[in-house]
Amino acid sequence: MTETRFDPSQADGRWQRAWEEAGTFTADSNSAKPKSYILEMFPYPSGRIHMGHVRNYTMGDVLARYQKMRGFEVLHPMGWDAFGMPAENAAMEKGVHPGGWTRANIAQMKAQLQRIGFALDWTREFATCDPEYYGHEQALFLDLYAAGLVYRKESTVNWDPVDMTVLANEQVIDGKGWRSGAEVEKRKLNQWFLKITDFADDLLEGLGTLEDWPEKVRLMQENWIGKSQGLEFSFDLSDGGKLAVYSTRPDTIFGASFCAIAADHPIAQGLAGDPAVAAFIDQCKKGATTAAALETAEKLGYRTPITAKHPFTGADLPVFIANFVLMEYGTGAVMGVPGHDQRDFEFATKYELPILRVVAGDPAKADEPFKGEAEAGDGVIVNSGFLDGMSVEAAKQAVISRAEAEGWGTGKTVWRLRDWGVSRQRYWGTPIPFIHCDTCGVVPVPKDQLPVTLPEDVSFDIPGNPLERHPTWKHAQCPKCGKAARRETDTLDTFVDSSWYFLRFASQPADKPFDPEEVAKWMPVQHYIGGIEHAILHLLYARFWTRALAHTGKITVQEPFAALFTQGMVTHETYSQPNPNTGLPIWLNPDEVDRTSDGATLKSDGSPVEVGRVIKMSKAKKNVVDPDNIIAKHGADAVRWFMLSDSPPERDLPWSDAGIEGCARFVQRLWRLFSAYDASAEGEDKSLDRKTHQTIAAVAADIEALGFNKAVARIYELTGMVEKAAPSASRSAAIRALVHLAAPMMPHLAEEAWSNMGGEGLIADAPWPTVDPALLVDDEVTIAIQHMGKLRDTVTAPKGSSKEDLEALALASANLQRSVNGAAIRKVIVVPDRLVNIVT
Repeated sequence: MTETRFDPSQADGRWQRAWEEAGTFTADSNSAKPKSYILEMFPYPSGRIHMGHVRNYTMGDVLARYQKMRGFEVLHPMGWDAFGMPAENAAMEKGVHPGGWTRANIAQMKAQLQRIGFALDWTREFATCDPEYYGHEQALFLDLYAAGLVYRKESTVNWDPVDMTVLANEQVIDGKGWRSGAEVEKRKLNQWFLKITDFADDLLEGLGTLEDWPEKVRLMQENWIGKSQGLEFSFDLSDGGKLAVYSTRPDTIFGASFCAIAADHPIAQGLAGDPAVAAFIDQCKKGATTAAALETAEKLGYRTPITAKHPFTGADLPVFIANFVLMEYGTGAVMGVPGHDQRDFEFATKYELPILRVVAGDPAKADEPFKGEAEAGDGVIVNSGFLDGMSVEAAKQAVISRAEAEGWGTGKTVWRLRDWGVSRQRYWGTPIPFIHCDTCGVVPVPKDQLPVTLPEDVSFDIPGNPLERHPTWKHAQCPKCGKAARRETDTLDTFVDSSWYFLRFASQPADKPFDPEEVAKWMPVQHYIGGIEHAILHLLYARFWTRALAHTGKITVQEPFAALFTQGMVTHETYSQPNPNTGLPIWLNPDEVDRTSDGATLKSDGSPVEVGRVIKMSKAKKNVVDPDNIIAKHGADAVRWFMLSDSPPERDLPWSDAGIEGCARFVQRLWRLFSAYDASAEGEDKSLDRKTHQTIAAVAADIEALGFNKAVARIYELTGMVEKAAPSASRSAAIRALVHLAAPMMPHLAEEAWSNMGGEGLIADAPWPTVDPALLVDDEVTIAIQHMGKLRDTVTAPKGSSKEDLEALALASANLQRSVNGAAIRKVIVVPDRLVNIVT
């Protein structure tokens, strides 16, 4: 090896072609090797990959390459989560078809991913907008319908009047559509639902088996499923009716000072003949729609003429229509206990309602006033009649027992989780495979007529669902009676597409969604990598679909992802200049800015630039770095190395030009070291041999634990030691080992070096280097030589040396003798394998 510089502009493409031609990363389901399925959450084809993608896929790529070197048959596929609103928005804004826009983006992003050299099995690539894919999804949806897990009912939905579609609660931000920004309305529509609540208990219990998931993700899912035990009972109302409520804190029932109902509660609707009530209900429909958003929104209420009688005290409690109560949760009504619930406290304060203390940490402070907020903690029951002095748990049981004995309530377990509404009024999604017949009702499309494909001749010149107004597509014959009928024009929530894609990656027969025997070879996914933003919905829905398919006998696995890793984001500081007219910031791309330690200026005219916070890379703030530009300048391996170094993978990674330049220099440093490889060198360096084998073992352990930054640090350390070592067979062995260690992380550099060394085949196919267990244990130790407790020298000694030998080594030290300077030695303290302290 004689070349002094590694040229990634030539090497990257050469080795990527070599891997493709050899089918190096094509997974063989029939292989006798143990299987390893590694998957990163597949991307939405927005048009460009970003550094967050690069970091995510680099981590999975290192795992995949390492597992292959360890003798596994690795499945590491890639595809595209291709349906969704952005494509329709592009169609409306740019006058293009969503399909053409999506496929052009896929082609561009695929080329970008290939330039980074990821070890992907592209033979299994698909996009969820492919009729072959969503046709199988339609078949699975019909299977779940046949199993009683799909139903249709009228429900209140969040309606975006601009995008003209239903929004999930999570897509409503401060009462506005997440994309359009329009005020969201409440509407009643017939919607399709999946019975995820049938699996609530199983989904909750299953979290306990996911030991290799982050604790915070399991906790988020547990809270989302929201199992709680409490009391369901009914207040007697002053108009002769009853008001059903559910409380997880029946121990606080003596602290109730009001009741509140949702704006769409039947009682509220019954009062809507009053214009003031109708106006308030309309105001509620335009507000926040999620429990989380309502926690921070202003609490508003309308006091009705109805009162509710307290079951113990007989007091008449006012009944309010309130904006913070949702009909979708519980009974659509709540018992307000402002002393011990912050939401109720804010409401009671606003409307000057009593705030009673019924739980106290110290019973002596039972009458102490509240200090500006509710107290939700544990304590002893006070001011509560027969409950006084009880613990919270004892009081809960006592109230439930009394309610059941007297017949006005019952103990009940409830769930926060609601059935999954999957209907979306938009074009670019999977058509729901049902037909509406005036005679036969709702009829499934026969499977031999699948896929129900989207029509290509649609227009987006006016808002709304093009399927609804298409002149021919929605007209069909009823499969039962043959009469004229109407296709379902709703499409499926795109979360459905990503709830089973991992199964299709594992098995891709043409005539069915997957082969269960093939799936069993690969599933569950051993390592699933993606962002924390998917901790609840995507992961919960994927767990549900896996269980639902197991329930219908299609697969045997219950949990789709054995291990989950949520990586940190790639961040960058922001740059801006004030708009001269508005004063608002005009955001600048890093390429437009000259950045120094003293500040930043605009390249075009030298004007000052404001340097902002380091935040997640965002197109809106323009603090993005284009991977293509960096790869063109420094090569793929420098980018990969940067993504793995410095920050632990679960933490955010701040991008810096100095950092990527340092990584590029290290690529060249390794190349120079690899170029010094001499297969004919002789001689032994035991210390280097030991360090080499210890590094091999440690890097393997770090990769398996996803401690990529630790593995990087160990490679730096070994590199430094090899550079300083004299030529020897041990040095050549260490260089050869470094090529293998670099292969999962800097594969192009490793392949080039391996080829020049005369290595057989591709290093991507080579085994991970073996270690000598004897060399993993240090047989020499460093001994500190002290005089009167102060360090004067260090020496190397065989591990386990006797006290006499260590004392002799210490006394032979010239540094020690200078320090003693002829003084009489009164005592020698020896700590085996650690130190010798001379006392004079």
